[in-house]
Amino acid sequence: MKHYWLNKSGNPELLIFFAGWSFDEKPFEFLNTDGLDVVVIYDYRDLEIDVDFSGYEKYYLVTWSMGVYIAALLRDKLPNFTRAVALNGTPMPIDNEFGIPNRTFDLTLKFAAEGLKGKFYQNVFYGEEQLEKYWKAPVARTIEDRVEELHSLKSWINDKPADASGFYKIAYVSENDKIIPPRNQHNAWEELGVSVIVLPDGHFPFYNFKSWKEICK
Repeated sequence: MKHYWLNKSGNPELLIFFAGWSFDEKPFEFLNTDGLDVVVIYDYRDLEIDVDFSGYEKYYLVTWSMGVYIAALLRDKLPNFTRAVALNGTPMPIDNEFGIPNRTFDLTLKFAAEGLKGKFYQNVFYGEEQLEKYWKAPVARTIEDRVEELHSLKSWINDKPADASGFYKIAYVSENDKIIPPRNQHNAWEELGVSVIVLPDGHFPFYNFKSWKEICK
């Protein structure tokens, strides 16, 4: 895995953000850090976390899409969180009832390279205005390493189930999510007893917020 500090200025509170598949820090740089140190974790081709989380008084976790599963999988390597929040993802991300249906995921994997040239983002973002915002600060990673990442994610998900019991406090679910069916997200969080906040948005809900603190607090 890779990481990038959006802010590291000695604040007493740290927010750890696990991004979704194929993303990096670039599309999230617009969010105000508001007195929080913020580190972005991304690129799940391996599961090694090379970050020193020590020295903070409080910790917050925000996860999105595939990051919801990865953070739960690695919970024993993470600090204890004051609050852990999931956005448009589930701990069972490839699942006909609780995540992306198997056939849909396999098609995404088969055509990943082509989709990353444009069509994938039409499904991630809700409307042309959001898509235009994204293209002003797009992901900087190569298509090749993002395709490799998706293959790795399928291996992790098949071989390493995540235990998310008691882990997340709040889950946001966008009613217009075209990546992970909202009904399946609701099924997953109901199964885990996690409170849900519904957003009138698509898979990438971050343009609804101005700061990381607004998301996690």
